[in-house]
Amino acid sequence: MTVDDPIADMLTRIRNALARRAAEVSMPSSRLKEEICRVLKEEGYIAEYEVENTGSYPVLRIKLKYLREGTRSWRPAIRGLRRVSRPSRRVYAGVRELPRPYQGLGIAIVSTPQGVMTDREARRRHLGGEVICEVW
Repeated sequence: MTVDDPIADMLTRIRNALARRAAEVSMPSSRLKEEICRVLKEEGYIAEYEVENTGSYPVLRIKLKYLREGTRSWRPAIRGLRRVSRPSRRVYAGVRELPRPYQGLGIAIVSTPQGVMTDREARRRHLGGEVICEVW
């Protein structure tokens, strides 16, 4: 099955896995998906990710992270994911227009000429680019 927007598919798979409290989620891999996972891991939203090249195409496995809340309950480290730039409507932002999701409590993942990074890192490096998604 072909997917028109593989990044939106990735975010939906993560959202669905978090809703059912799954330990991990797998999907077809790409370089952009790997870079998004790298940023999510650096920011502490996921526990781990790995790429398996065993079959006919590489598979990206993401180990989800849950945080202890109270004595017996756990909550996902990712409270929400939102795709910003879509194939039908690309969203680009200069360094001054970069979003600050949840007044800086979340992150925006931005694709810049120097690679995929958070909005904070892009601001620090004085770069703009395509706003891929927001995570909080």
